[in-house]
Amino acid sequence: MQSAHHRPELTLQRKAAISNGAVLDHAGHVRIQPMADFDLDRTIFQTLEGALPRMVMAARVGKAVSWQEPAASKVEADYARIDQPGTLPPVDQSLLTFMVEQCDFDVEHADGSFLDHLYFCYEYTARHYPQGSALVMLLHSILGTGTNTFAMTPDKIPSLQALVGAEDWPHIEAFPSVLRLLYAGGLREKLWERLDHLDSLAGIRMHRVIDNAPLELTAEQFWTQLNYQLIHLVDFMPVANWSAHRGDTSFIIFRDLFDLMERAGRRAFALDYQPPHGARRLAGESTSIVGWLATRIPVALAERMAARSVQTYSERIGHDLSYQLLWSSESSP
Repeated sequence: MQSAHHRPELTLQRKAAISNGAVLDHAGHVRIQPMADFDLDRTIFQTLEGALPRMVMAARVGKAVSWQEPAASKVEADYARIDQPGTLPPVDQSLLTFMVEQCDFDVEHADGSFLDHLYFCYEYTARHYPQGSALVMLLHSILGTGTNTFAMTPDKIPSLQALVGAEDWPHIEAFPSVLRLLYAGGLREKLWERLDHLDSLAGIRMHRVIDNAPLELTAEQFWTQLNYQLIHLVDFMPVANWSAHRGDTSFIIFRDLFDLMERAGRRAFALDYQPPHGARRLAGESTSIVGWLATRIPVALAERMAARSVQTYSERIGHDLSYQLLWSSESSP
């Protein structure tokens, strides 16, 4: 079992993202094929129901990636130049001990382990969002994922809160809630509708995923939170062939949130991104029939399916997905 005490080795895709401050389509530099004996029940998607959704998700995440030369060596060299001792902020040992002894991260993520994902988000934030908190991103899913997997139980919340700073805690407890609101769709639509009036946004009210407790973020906290969410989505981007995988749900949310943050002038961290273009093609990628069909799902349908899935997950645990955007003309109680 992997331990939070030890920083994991990053995949080449993650190293490339960090060293370039970018999310990249590596088509032409990788070969991709379905992963042998892939088990969806070992991943954060273990709670997904329905034969077809499970087959589609397994096809999307159960991929084995091999890198070609000289691309692999270049990624390693680029990353080695920045991966120097003392360039990442230390994590308090008492917090790491809590993660090891009080939490269960023994589940796989979309690419590697859950802790691999947490450490990627932590490192990307530390290197490219220095005004943000890397610690928030190390702990962003400790109170729940979007698929009802929980690393800890609600009774341990006071112990966790005591180990983090007052500025970080609102983001840690709100992250799973904002993630669900982004996938549910309505929040993004509301923000787009009020794009020219976002300077008058005062905050947002919602409910904590793990126990449905009420939460509130100020406008400043909310924009910071959306920057964290965008960094999180970087780790769900397809490794290659974006034109074919443009209907992948996380890719859809990433594009929409990236565009929203750009138009609103609120992206506050380094992230280079070039949208996909051209016809759908799978260069160097073999896939199953289900995987091929998944690339043909229309974007609008994929968004509706994701919204329904999030609603179902929240209903199962008694989580209220309602929220309220607060504007400067409104007064808080």
